[in-house]
Amino acid sequence: MERFSGVLAPVITPFKRDLTPDKERLIAHSRWILSKGVNLAVFGTNSEANSLSVNEKINLLEHLVSSGISGESLMPGTGCCALSDTIQLTKHCIELSCRGVLMLPPFFYKGISDDGIFGFYAEVIEQVADENLSIYLYHIPPISQIPISTSLIERLANRYPINIAGIKDSSGDWNQTAEFNQLGIPDFRVFCGSESFLLQNMHAGGAGCISATANVNPSAISELYKNWNCESAEKSQEKLNQIRMIFQSFPMIPALKAATGIYSKQIEWNTVRPPLMGLSVKEVASLKAQLDQVNFSMEGLTN
Repeated sequence: MERFSGVLAPVITPFKRDLTPDKERLIAHSRWILSKGVNLAVFGTNSEANSLSVNEKINLLEHLVSSGISGESLMPGTGCCALSDTIQLTKHCIELSCRGVLMLPPFFYKGISDDGIFGFYAEVIEQVADENLSIYLYHIPPISQIPISTSLIERLANRYPINIAGIKDSSGDWNQTAEFNQLGIPDFRVFCGSESFLLQNMHAGGAGCISATANVNPSAISELYKNWNCESAEKSQEKLNQIRMIFQSFPMIPALKAATGIYSKQIEWNTVRPPLMGLSVKEVASLKAQLDQVNFSMEGLTN
């Protein structure tokens, strides 16, 4: 399959009151995102991925695909601390014809050498052993504390040019994203981790963004991606930044879920898995008031 470009959402995972994943609500939200021109990076950070077991992820993936959501639209997160878990989940993604996987480095042990990280990715690629495997490296050092260096990326891409497809940079540092864009690796797709950098990334030759707020503001983000070379692009970027800053002023995952609950009128969306905590009633009211001030909406959302 052609490598990803455009906008992807790390799809928020709905939970029932008993904290089990709500499959049907996940499907409905995924379809709404897809209808806005945005693809699905399920099991990303904002999906509460590391609060889900491998079996839960496999079960949810199978349900998404069996419901008619094409693997071509899916970039599931498969990076786990355990090599065997990463291999199992990645193999299953290939079996379901997912177009790519987003792969964290093993993130529990700190101070890991580039050789160690290379060994992890190499072992996954060798054991999955499938030319259809497209890995998008997930660089999120503020959370993982495991940076992915440019020299490591070059080493991986030189050894596995078919399998190493790109990177999501969630460093929050534009200079780092720019450096990834300058690597010169053929057809290596660079995604920024926030739409706040989307216009800069497109001008630098990037592929798009994989952003939390694509869960709630997919149309506007997708429109900037499509029209980044237009005169109105700067103003569009400013509007995106305004919405982003509102959500960033709260804990991001609970805020995304609270907004989805507000605009779908489905209070069940407020549920997060411990150790995360949902927004308080006061915080939800504040979030809604700020979004109302900028005439924010989630058009067509009913799930």
